[in-house]
Amino acid sequence: MNDLEKLNKLVEANKKIVDNVRKKIIGQASVVEELLIAIFAGGHVLLTGVPGLAKTLMITTLSETMDLVFRRIQFTPDLMPSDIIGTEILETNRDTGEKELKFIKGPVFSNIILADEINRTPPKTQSALLQAMQEKEVSVGNTTFRLSEPFFVMATRNPIEQEGTYPLPEAQLDRFLFNLVIGYPDQGSEIDIVEKTTSEEDLKVEKVIDGSEILGFREVIRKIPVTRTVTEYAVNLVRSSRPDDSSSKFIKNSVSWGAGPRAGQNLVTGAKIYAALNGRKTPDYDDVKRIAKPVLRHRVIPNFRAEAEGLTPDIIIDEIIRQAGR
Repeated sequence: MNDLEKLNKLVEANKKIVDNVRKKIIGQASVVEELLIAIFAGGHVLLTGVPGLAKTLMITTLSETMDLVFRRIQFTPDLMPSDIIGTEILETNRDTGEKELKFIKGPVFSNIILADEINRTPPKTQSALLQAMQEKEVSVGNTTFRLSEPFFVMATRNPIEQEGTYPLPEAQLDRFLFNLVIGYPDQGSEIDIVEKTTSEEDLKVEKVIDGSEILGFREVIRKIPVTRTVTEYAVNLVRSSRPDDSSSKFIKNSVSWGAGPRAGQNLVTGAKIYAALNGRKTPDYDDVKRIAKPVLRHRVIPNFRAEAEGLTPDIIIDEIIRQAGR
């Protein structure tokens, strides 16, 4: 099978997954689309939204369409790093009678991790995911364990409750490919949701894809060509978000911290996949713009003045795109 046939298979698999997810999830088409882009890119996702918008159901339904090991971790204030990574226990060797340490793997040793309400646990426990998210490995004592690929962390966050929550460190935020904001459904979708969830209808979700296919799609995605001008445009968007001597007056007055180089990599990778899923063989400027907010909104940190004026990261990103032209 050549690369073009693999891309066509990617598009077909994406459509089948979307059709399956829609059996349980009504509306939120762009969020589902971005979740799938992240999966094909091999990236992690942070879903931000108020309670009751089916963030957890969306991730569990998506996991049901894939033949992968799925684990849900409910993050609470008393959750410990060992509850995520695993722990060493002392046991007796039946052959020698000597006591020895044995490592019992935790839920992080899966393919898809649902980190539910990740901001409800202290930074000490949140940091237990840092090595797994970036290096795809876990160190315990003197031993390092590789995680099975593919590996994704899908985290949910409630933005309105402050008591009993802890802000995510910038280092951890930067490890998420996307920050997806889920809003309230429109009236028609909300009526459909109520009708479907209060009836006897029991919809089954089929498995569409497995881990080896996802890894194969990831390889062909890396081969998608990108013109230098599109890459330069993505990098310019990222650099324009940083409040330094070369930035615009708006950015200097509104941003305390901008996006790093990882954001440029994510913009190009996301644009590649978005273009491929929409039948284009190479991404253009519009594909980069389409991916800009999910990639940048958790990496562009408004300063106190911007927050006082009601300037959200999305508003700042819109202005960055406007100033960039194209």
